[in-house]
Amino acid sequence: MSSPTHRQIVVVTGASAGIGRAVARAYGHRRAKVALIARGEAGLAAAACEVEDAGGEALVLPTDVADPEAVEAAAAATVERFGRIDVWVNVAFTSVFAPFTEISPAEYRRVTEVNYLGFVYGTMSALKRMLPADHGTIVHVGSALAYRGIPLQSAYCGSKHAIQGFHESVRCELLHRHSNVHVTMVQMPAVNTPQFSWVLSRLPRHAQPVPPIYQPEVAARAVLHAADHPKRREYWVGASTAATLVGNALAPGLLDRYLARTGFDSQQTSRPRDPDQPANLWEPADGPDGSDFGAHGVFDRRAKNSSAQTVLSRHHGVAGVAAAVASLTVAVLAKRSRALR
Repeated sequence: MSSPTHRQIVVVTGASAGIGRAVARAYGHRRAKVALIARGEAGLAAAACEVEDAGGEALVLPTDVADPEAVEAAAAATVERFGRIDVWVNVAFTSVFAPFTEISPAEYRRVTEVNYLGFVYGTMSALKRMLPADHGTIVHVGSALAYRGIPLQSAYCGSKHAIQGFHESVRCELLHRHSNVHVTMVQMPAVNTPQFSWVLSRLPRHAQPVPPIYQPEVAARAVLHAADHPKRREYWVGASTAATLVGNALAPGLLDRYLARTGFDSQQTSRPRDPDQPANLWEPADGPDGSDFGAHGVFDRRAKNSSAQTVLSRHHGVAGVAAAVASLTVAVLAKRSRALR
């Protein structure tokens, strides 16, 4: 593993916006050499400027992660330019906000190909370079929804669950061969990214992350920490993630009923959805007009810039932090469930 002060060679998928954009910028501040993978060329160009303004070096690689040959070509281009790959961060995703019955087979397949197979293809290309060198780290950016499904996001939740199982299998295989290549996963809370302004949505109102909401820089700091300390199988970011995962482990049926009652309204703002908003499922949202969405979404005033739980979990472990919120989580959910009956 390269030390944090070394000029690392890093590949970031989904680097044009959101968490991927914040991760790329954070590595730029470390003066890393960063290969930027995404479809949106306007966002990629802006991300490259941010990396280089921060002191890093950027390589722009417009790529659809659902295309394994394109991902492999991007990995080859990275090694040709920079010589190796130290860290590969899988972030890229897409989604459809709609009840399951209103999502077409083609849309479901596309979400799965980007979210799940995109991580698979990225991991394949990374391991092809890392295993012979016996060196490198792969970070999967996950979600609390990798364990706990919620309404209106069945395609996204299904793909995140798949990534979780895939991650565990690959990790076991690397442990079996006593490899110095590591994989770790970072389970994220609700994050203020542009996805809620460009997701394909059939909801009547504008989509929103379920509060509490965190800024993408909180997520980025967790990703870099995980990459620096990859022997831990996963990290949980935000007290809401810890509470959700522990609550789901202890009382999944209660959570089913609670989310059935609250999960529709909590994922929508009070204002109507703009029927002309872009949708990035099939094409990048930045499009030919050159618009760049950046790292942040439209919820800056509501988003948190730090997470005490995330800092504590680095030192005391996920289980210890989770235990502190477990009983409170179940008690609160039980109380709310009874009140909603």
